[in-house]
Amino acid sequence: MAKFIHEIRDPIHIFIRIDSDERKVLNSRPFQRLRYIHQLGLTYLLYPGATHRRFEHSLGVMELASRVYDKVTDNNNIYNESIRDFIPKSERDKEYWRCVLRMAALCHDLGHLPFSHGADGLLPDDWNHEDLTREIILGDQMNPIWENLKIQPKDVAKLAVGPKKFNKKVEFTDWEAILSEIITSESFGVDRMDYLLRDSHHTGVAYGKFDHYRLIDTLQILPKGEDDSTEPVLGIEIGGIYSAEALILARYFMFTQLYFHQVRRIYDIHLKDFLTKWLNEGCFSKSIEANLKVTDNEVAAEILLAERDESHPGHDEAKRIVNREHFRVIYERNPDDIKINPDSGKLIYDAIVDKFGIDDVRFDSYKQKGGVLSFPVVTRDNSIHASNLISKTLNDIPIVAIDYVFINPNYKEEAQKWLSKNHDKIINS
Repeated sequence: MAKFIHEIRDPIHIFIRIDSDERKVLNSRPFQRLRYIHQLGLTYLLYPGATHRRFEHSLGVMELASRVYDKVTDNNNIYNESIRDFIPKSERDKEYWRCVLRMAALCHDLGHLPFSHGADGLLPDDWNHEDLTREIILGDQMNPIWENLKIQPKDVAKLAVGPKKFNKKVEFTDWEAILSEIITSESFGVDRMDYLLRDSHHTGVAYGKFDHYRLIDTLQILPKGEDDSTEPVLGIEIGGIYSAEALILARYFMFTQLYFHQVRRIYDIHLKDFLTKWLNEGCFSKSIEANLKVTDNEVAAEILLAERDESHPGHDEAKRIVNREHFRVIYERNPDDIKINPDSGKLIYDAIVDKFGIDDVRFDSYKQKGGVLSFPVVTRDNSIHASNLISKTLNDIPIVAIDYVFINPNYKEEAQKWLSKNHDKIINS
């Protein structure tokens, strides 16, 4: 007897279930391509276990999105009448949007370039992977599948990409915005929940673990509350505040210990330098068909070829990746220097470039945007308060900021001696 519900074993969520109609999305060419896109780019060169792919992450996001949807739309979990009014009343509508949300979660990463974020910024016209995701979902290859599922492709695309990235001219209803928030939210998006848990598991960096079961069990749709706003957003019951703190702390630690590890970052830089020299016009195409044809496999094969061929335009970068001859850190963000000059990292970089040449020096800088994450919390007396008024921990989490100056290893010793003599002069200039 043929099965209608199919179970997929997963190291994070144990079982992920998908029905036969939904499985047609999983079996589609755009989704199967994600089997060949590493979740963490070249991170496996530093953390050997980081060989997991966008494929299983997307399945995990779908699983978590389903759990959150079932929780926040349960009538027994809605305590605010303004929220109850905008949730679909009929079971048919609820099931429709549940299917749309699941497929949006499954497809939210379809547009990733080879090696994921390692290739960010290499699309023309300021496009990004969300633009490609939108176009793939709305494209001819996926349309017959959406017709079979009896859902609108635009609904799937809007939830997958979210109002900030979809199209500024396209309006989202409150309902569409909250469903997209389930996937993409800065606070409780299931995309973030899954990648923290999954990346932690595969890299062996334990900081990404948190009690997502308890967190999901306490999620609610609540009025935003800021300036008496009734805009619906994801919030939590007071009993979930410690799980929420653990999630946001996990993000902070994973960024500082894994995502912004200096060696991981320089491999991204070498990869981007290679792609810029190898690709036509230095970037990938906006063509959906062209992008579906290229994965990590094609890029990795070209890197190996370039490493052996001194005439290849990307030979130097390929050699650094293949032979682990990556640039080394000569300077990193220093609190004492920042007090003197907030631009100390850039000053050091410019000075070292003047001394050793731009071809042998690289700069990597990032500072987290925004302040303390805030979300509504419903207390035991059914009053609603902003999380930053309830949790001291959330207010005390530092922002993530890095400044790395890298140099060709052939010059590291000389550069260290030079910098130690000139450091104070540069910072105080």
